[in-house]
Amino acid sequence: MFKSLTSNWRLRSVELRFRCNIYGSYRKCRKQKTYGQLSPLDATFTKSGGPPLKLLLSTVNFFSRYTQATGILRRLSRWMGKPDHMTHIDAGKTAPGFSLKPLDNKEYSLNTLLERGPVIASFFKSSCPVCQFTFPFLERLYKRYGGDGVTFLGISQDDARATQNFAKEYGVTFPLLLDESGYPVSNAYGLTNVPAIFLIDTGGTVKVSSMGFDKKDLETIAAHLAERKKISLAPLFRPDEVVPSNKPG
Repeated sequence: MFKSLTSNWRLRSVELRFRCNIYGSYRKCRKQKTYGQLSPLDATFTKSGGPPLKLLLSTVNFFSRYTQATGILRRLSRWMGKPDHMTHIDAGKTAPGFSLKPLDNKEYSLNTLLERGPVIASFFKSSCPVCQFTFPFLERLYKRYGGDGVTFLGISQDDARATQNFAKEYGVTFPLLLDESGYPVSNAYGLTNVPAIFLIDTGGTVKVSSMGFDKKDLETIAAHLAERKKISLAPLFRPDEVVPSNKPG
């Protein structure tokens, strides 16, 4: 359907942006079946040959319903104890190694970092609203449990400028690495959505594999790090905060 539309109609600055995917265009999303949540549609139609607005709106409504249904099915699968197949790196599997440069151009190697202690690797995209929601909580974890051999890494699917703006806006102070050129690390982890958070122990085994925002998974990471550092487990969420149990990426 999309192929027919794009081949027969000319669009000027019409963008169907799928959030939280690693491919960057709806054609690849369609091919790889990695649809995410639709952003608001910004469209300026050519005076001649532009697609009918009613048809575009119906397409947007279709994908909005698709996203809502997908979120419900993912939450139901979690409740039933089934794995969330937004990555093939589930808990218990070995994390693929990687070596990436952050904003300060210093190289970070997973294998080297694991020699010091566990690593929390969190993949994100700056335009992803669930990433924007999740990373302030990761910053809380970092402030409480980071250091002394525990490494927090954010792995960005954007360029340096967008990544730097994201860090400034959402108060992220732990290292942010760049996976922008072909997304080799994101692909190695089999990601189709972000945020994706992995707690990797010193042996390279994934202890927690979390997709989207998951309150329980973050609390599990906190408990694991508190036990390792032999410190008291502090509440991650404040009593006055209204925090959902899950937000699909």
